[in-house]
Amino acid sequence: MPVKIRLQRHGKKGKPFFWIVAADARAKRDGKFLDKIGTYNPNTNPATIDLNLDSAVQWLHNGAQPTDTARAILSYKGALLKHHLDGGVRKGALTQEQADAKLAAWLEEKANKVTSKKEGLTKAQEKAKAEALKAEKAANEKRANAAAEALKAAEATEEVAEEVSEVVAEETPPVEEAPAAEEANEEKEA
Repeated sequence: MPVKIRLQRHGKKGKPFFWIVAADARAKRDGKFLDKIGTYNPNTNPATIDLNLDSAVQWLHNGAQPTDTARAILSYKGALLKHHLDGGVRKGALTQEQADAKLAAWLEEKANKVTSKKEGLTKAQEKAKAEALKAEKAANEKRANAAAEALKAAEATEEVAEEVSEVVAEETPPVEEAPAAEEANEEKEA
């Protein structure tokens, strides 16, 4: 029975979540599997990978063939390196202590790279947030200045309108139309 190490999709539409499993090559993608080795969540940045290193290496020793994506994940987590180093120990090229030291050094270096990437992403997010806040403050200040100018313009037009009405009131003599209308009403009644 040919065994594959592959991804089994879970999660909802648009939010994939994968199990890393050892399964018979003839089984359905999301069907029966032999062993769950770990999980892979590509929705986070960087992607979250939880892998049982010993179980993955054991399946590789037993002849399981990883798919392309599973191979990339196993390589990222160091399972392929451990498998390779174990091969060197079996052949007598290395001792177990040397292989363990090489693997530990590689894992520490990889952890430092991941940590620096996370810090870089955090700094980038903080920088973007600061720039957005600065832009928002500038837009609010611009909006406030425009409102103040509009208020000044409205006050100026009110002053001009008052001056015009005062000038018009001074120039035109009062018209006595109302008493004439009353006299006309009195004549009609009489």
